[in-house]
Amino acid sequence: MNDHIRPTVLVVDDETGILETLEILLRSEGFAPQVAHGGRAGLEALERGAHDIVLTDVRMPQVTGVEILAAARRKDKDVPVILMTAQATLQTAVQAVNEGAFYYIQKPFRNDELVAILRRAAEHRHLRVENTTLKKEIRRRDRATEGAPIGASKKWLEVMRMAEAVAGTESTVLITGESGTGKEVVARYLHDLSTRADGPFLSINCGALPEGLLESELFGHVKGSFTGAVKDKSGLFTAAAGGTFFLDEIGETTQATQVKLLRVLQQREIIPVGATDAEPIDVRIIAATNRDLEDEIKRGAFRRDLFYRLNVIAIHLPPLRERRDDIPLLAEAFLQAAAAQRGEPAKRLSEEALEMLGEYAWPGNVRELENALERAVILCSGPVIGVTALPERLAERRAEPLMAERPTPNPTLDTIERAYILWVLQSEQGNKTRAAEALGIDPSTLHRKLARYGVDA
Repeated sequence: MNDHIRPTVLVVDDETGILETLEILLRSEGFAPQVAHGGRAGLEALERGAHDIVLTDVRMPQVTGVEILAAARRKDKDVPVILMTAQATLQTAVQAVNEGAFYYIQKPFRNDELVAILRRAAEHRHLRVENTTLKKEIRRRDRATEGAPIGASKKWLEVMRMAEAVAGTESTVLITGESGTGKEVVARYLHDLSTRADGPFLSINCGALPEGLLESELFGHVKGSFTGAVKDKSGLFTAAAGGTFFLDEIGETTQATQVKLLRVLQQREIIPVGATDAEPIDVRIIAATNRDLEDEIKRGAFRRDLFYRLNVIAIHLPPLRERRDDIPLLAEAFLQAAAAQRGEPAKRLSEEALEMLGEYAWPGNVRELENALERAVILCSGPVIGVTALPERLAERRAEPLMAERPTPNPTLDTIERAYILWVLQSEQGNKTRAAEALGIDPSTLHRKLARYGVDA
């Protein structure tokens, strides 16, 4: 066996000579033995750490091998325990099996016989651990799949590939995108795919609380630190231990809070409000914002050093108008969810209603779509949702075609330029930066031309 995969064996006996002999034998056969002289020492060793196998004598003063067996199984039901005895009886053997012993061997035994049993126990342990790990992975994947963000457009699949690639790391992630694009949904997806999936997922909207209350919620406080602090309180960084903490709208934080968040990211520790001693934290941090933090840095509203700490891995969520192919999928999911919540069959959209959804600009993004469909389900009495059940603004603000079906005869140069710019913009799905690159002009020039033509891209 290689050193880095040596199975650990806790050997418990009250005879020093046997312990010394077994330690030498097991080490020479590729195991990593730890010896404990007597039952009490064996119990203490079980408390201190985990072992792949436990090998214990049965008859010992104060604490017997059967008690060691029970303690080992309470701590780890999958650990194989081998009992040794010089005075084997049928009653003791039956009790050992009932307690869950892996094997029962009588002294004196041959070295090769014991080593063969230990190898079988090590293989058994390996298979049980592997099986448990596989089951956890399946549960984690199932949970992640159930809550997976919905979408099949090219842009959205790129986001999902990025999320799946970084989910298993401990790196800090910064999710950017307009309000309503699903930043918290993606953050939860990252958590569900991570090794911390069995831990908590906690979130806070940094823009929803005043500075003093936000810091108390984040870091906790000690009794008497401010008016109303009548007892010590743990913060969300502490409550999220072993899991993920999602800081939504981090661009709304004040400079003072940003300094404290920077310490968290640098030192992996917090200082509760009113305290002097730092407390270590064990949490993965995901942050999100609908602001352009680089612009905020230029304005002096956001710390550059904090931005670099947050922006280890950046995931940008496209607005819904740039992933219109996903609207039917999202609509179907929202209608199914509404039906499940109301305990009734799912309604469907008419072709005209679905077309209207596809033409609308959706400034509120996925959240606005969900709200519009929730309203439609309530207002529509039949099984099919028509255009009249949709909000009036959808009809009023249907997107204009960027080029007319019947162009003006003998167009002017301005008309031709406008049509060409809008055609390129449409080809780039409304992305002005990429459109400017395709046109070979500066983005500011494109903005000026669009303003001149009275076009809201």
